[in-house]
Amino acid sequence: MSADLLSRYGQPVPRYTSYPTAPHFTPAVDGAVYAAWLAAIPHESRVSVYVHVPFCAELCLYCGCQTTVARNRAPVKAYADRLVEEIGLVRAHLPAGLALTHLHFGGGTPTMLADEDFAAVMGALRATFAFTDDAEIAIEIDPRVMDDATVAVLAREGFTRASLGVQDFDPAVQAAIGRTQSFRTTRKVADALRAAGIGALNLDLMYGLPHQDEASLTRTVETALTLDPSRIAVFGYAHVPWMKKHQSLIPEESLPGPAERLAQAELVARLIKAKGYEAVGLDHFAKPEDAMARRADEGTLKRNFQGYTTDDAPVLLGLGASAIGALPEGYVQNVPLTPEWHKRVAAGELPIARGLAVTDEDRLRRDVIERLMCDLKVDLGAVLARHGFPADFFAPELGRLAPLVADGLATCEGTVVEVPEAARSFTRVVCAVFDAYLAASRAAEPEKKRHAAAV
Repeated sequence: MSADLLSRYGQPVPRYTSYPTAPHFTPAVDGAVYAAWLAAIPHESRVSVYVHVPFCAELCLYCGCQTTVARNRAPVKAYADRLVEEIGLVRAHLPAGLALTHLHFGGGTPTMLADEDFAAVMGALRATFAFTDDAEIAIEIDPRVMDDATVAVLAREGFTRASLGVQDFDPAVQAAIGRTQSFRTTRKVADALRAAGIGALNLDLMYGLPHQDEASLTRTVETALTLDPSRIAVFGYAHVPWMKKHQSLIPEESLPGPAERLAQAELVARLIKAKGYEAVGLDHFAKPEDAMARRADEGTLKRNFQGYTTDDAPVLLGLGASAIGALPEGYVQNVPLTPEWHKRVAAGELPIARGLAVTDEDRLRRDVIERLMCDLKVDLGAVLARHGFPADFFAPELGRLAPLVADGLATCEGTVVEVPEAARSFTRVVCAVFDAYLAASRAAEPEKKRHAAAV
């Protein structure tokens, strides 16, 4: 990829974990609107739930999550108690006995919850939803603060999948990002989880970190692969110190440039695929027998606020400070700051800060963008017909797509738009062509203030 193309197409664009994206949410969607949306969920609907735990034992400098450092047990215990109250508030508006197919604990570090906290939160969820026999119950784990007792708690509560944060094993990189984590520590946790019956393990790696180079990344990837994960996510570090002030402690001169980032992403993909993993979407890899790889092969992979997923439930309910939910009518997000979230829930309010009611056109464009993000391919004619829009609706977008086609970032055969394998890293750039909100937002505010670089 030439420096010219990187310069022209490497500008900030959304990650497209939703469409419309979160910066376009407004306070017009509040707790009252959410209550009506909850009540309208059909009795036969399947749901998934995301629980956000905004605490860590220490703050990693690269982190872009909504989290704070908890120095003692008290705030975590208070938060867990309030989560139970929030579940009760949501339950009051829901049809009884909705089937739950996916449950994901994210953060932060969800394993900051103690034994009794997990018991209380899981008990409230099981009292609210009918967990299906094959429900996936997943959790994000920081191996540095994991012990055998917590592993036993997760097994007892029925967890089936765990994502282990690794990022990088190189000592110099770890020092630069404030996260010292040995391979031995990580392997010990992986072995303990498998011994407890939690055999579906994901690894999270990153490129674009300070002082990373191709040699160090090769060592990290080869070491990580010895853990034999089911899935691997490889995220590009998003340096957004205007949004996350602690990232300003990472000197920008220590970060790889656009060409280096692209080379790192392509190197990691080659190394992982050489071990038999299938590339899934933009930045995931899975063993061929894993459900994520099968869904990708079938063209039924989905994407939500947790990234690529096999979760196709039409309702996603978010719990906890800053959590986002997606319902047929639109999106909702809880208040991001934990003290305000506490205050709202204690007052008996659904703690919604903002959201967005989606239109028919939003649903159309969301379908197009999701298929591009998941399959690197979409048949615009089929999608337009499915949503009842005229065949020429995307004529302006096809015009804007033409330069990308000329530059090799996309192909267009009839009504089928595809991202070539060599341009996989630029998938979000192709998606942005179909984003009706992007041009207006760029005019109002520089996109650098909203999104990370495309590559």
